[in-house]
Amino acid sequence: MPDLLWDDVTNFFDPDLMGALPDLSVEGTSVEDWQAVFDVVRSCGWAWEYSQGRVAVPLPLAVEVLSRPADAETVNLQVWPVSGVLAIFRPMFAEEIDFDVDLRELQGQEGVDVLCGFLAAVGRRLGKPVAMTAEGDYGRPVLGFDPAADRVVLMADSQLS
Repeated sequence: MPDLLWDDVTNFFDPDLMGALPDLSVEGTSVEDWQAVFDVVRSCGWAWEYSQGRVAVPLPLAVEVLSRPADAETVNLQVWPVSGVLAIFRPMFAEEIDFDVDLRELQGQEGVDVLCGFLAAVGRRLGKPVAMTAEGDYGRPVLGFDPAADRVVLMADSQLS
């Protein structure tokens, strides 16, 4: 049985209500947690590309990424858990793992299942909650991976105001 049903979360997958790129995050993290994300990306067989500036380079260790000078070029880790669905991680601070997904790529029950599987894989590897909020609306999660329940759950009423 799916973690979430499309009919129950349709509003949370509406780009007009949530913004096309909702914010996903794991709080209270460390360099070791970032390394665990890098490791899960490699071990799950997902397509990925790490870039520094606009140049694709091999994925370094998390400690190297997070110890770069403040004026260094930005880095992105793009991950495709399935073809046509992109998650973009932006390793800037050890204390929080931030990434985006594009809701336009996650429509219908198949999209819900892809997102739930992806969040669960990351959350299980870290043993921490992974929360999704509307774009720019930090602090009010609508859904996410709950490690105690070992599944993705609703964290807000599905009727957005």
